[in-house]
Amino acid sequence: MNLEEKFDHLRRRNHEAELAGGVERIQSQHEKGKLTARERITFLLDEGTFEELDKFVTHRCTDFGMEEKKIAGDGVITGYGRISGRSVYVYAQDFTVFGGSLSATQAKKICKVLDLAVKNGAPVIGMNDSGGARIQEGVESLAGYGEIFFRNTQASGVIPQIAVIMGPCAGGAVYSPGLMDLIFMVKKSSYMFLTGPDVIKTVTHEDVTMEELGGAQTHSAKSGVSHFACDDEKTCLLLVREVLSFLPSNNLDAVPIIKTEDSPTRSESKLRTLIPENSRQAYDMVEVVEAALDDNYFLEIQKDYAQNILIGFGSLNGRSVGVVANQPKVLAGCLDNNASNKAARFVRFCDAFNIPIITFVDVPGFLPGTEQEFGGIIKHGAKLLYAYSEATVPKITLITRKAYGGAYDVMASKHLRADINLAYPSAEIAVMGPDGAVAIVFRNELAKAKDATVEKKRLMQDYLEKFATPYKAAELGFVDEVIFPELTRPKLVRALEMLKNKRDRMPAKKHGNIPL
Repeated sequence: MNLEEKFDHLRRRNHEAELAGGVERIQSQHEKGKLTARERITFLLDEGTFEELDKFVTHRCTDFGMEEKKIAGDGVITGYGRISGRSVYVYAQDFTVFGGSLSATQAKKICKVLDLAVKNGAPVIGMNDSGGARIQEGVESLAGYGEIFFRNTQASGVIPQIAVIMGPCAGGAVYSPGLMDLIFMVKKSSYMFLTGPDVIKTVTHEDVTMEELGGAQTHSAKSGVSHFACDDEKTCLLLVREVLSFLPSNNLDAVPIIKTEDSPTRSESKLRTLIPENSRQAYDMVEVVEAALDDNYFLEIQKDYAQNILIGFGSLNGRSVGVVANQPKVLAGCLDNNASNKAARFVRFCDAFNIPIITFVDVPGFLPGTEQEFGGIIKHGAKLLYAYSEATVPKITLITRKAYGGAYDVMASKHLRADINLAYPSAEIAVMGPDGAVAIVFRNELAKAKDATVEKKRLMQDYLEKFATPYKAAELGFVDEVIFPELTRPKLVRALEMLKNKRDRMPAKKHGNIPL
């Protein structure tokens, strides 16, 4: 074989590998409204930057006639490239090859990419579209999953790990995405579950569809497993690119600088009247958050889950920040089990990757009731408390209205070492609301009063003026400044600029014992 023939041979091998499962299976993928694994990578990465690894690797199974069924790449495409000019590592399971099922060889390809990502300090994006473990390989396939899970755990907090579910992801396969930082799903075409509808019907006699059991909407609104549910694959991949623009490449890098022409001194007059005078009246905290951030843009995460708390990304004067905020429109902004878990994990993510945390507080307390208590609200609330206490990134807190009881402490109070704590004049910082406080403190006086209703109103007003204000906390140094609402943005920008060189660390230890 001369040199030109060798070049032709390489071209043929490349072409065969790129055809993967063949024209018919590629067409079947397209008929389902899905891209192929290779098309997904091409669409996700900057044009012309993908470099593929292990293109000609095949499985080594010789059971069940598998030695006669070998396809180059073995059901996963792996490699590296760039997103907005920054290095990333990617792998995409190919459903056209053995249904994307995981073999020992496929696992080794994925592990190689994960190892390279950690060594080189770059994010990894895994696109899942697989029928699960390759049954013909038995325990070798399970061992492959275990190796991937171990690497996901080792990489946690070192590099951002993003899972994109673009088809089935079932059984043990779900735990790799479960260990990663952010999960994206596609509506009506991606599914995650440990046991499928058929097994569930056999064991529990429940009838449930794949969509109801593990679809994007289920995991985005009910379980909280997914962070984003997208209408189609291209929208999903574009959103992955956008989210990465807010994240550093690894735990040692500073947050990226995001271009903006928004003035750091911009004031927002609407904030002066946004908080209702009646403290029982709801308002939309999203408006406060957007007014403060660059270009009024807030990228909300887990929008449909635990809606009584908001989490997401934005920027202040070009610097990426993470936002946590109570939402008075839902459950009056109370903290409950799901909201505590949602916020705690986000706070820990931001802290791991040097992303400053801005907290907007309007919380009347923890949600009361037997459902919450039996569900472990003590434990779950403690997770958020632990996360804020553990975080050493810049922490800035703004109390817009209510900050009552233990929930005041939990929401990035000065006592959890928040760096700057601000409050609006409308802030109410107290052990509890005036109704409950007066009923307890002045029980005897109310019992003796000629008109208990009138006396209670008087005592409540007195309580509000003395305790349910920001000034008692300001006098004690627990609030650094009471600010005019329209100055929210410039105050946050200046505080963040002041904290840009913050250095803090936790006491030396192997690791803490967060209340899981």
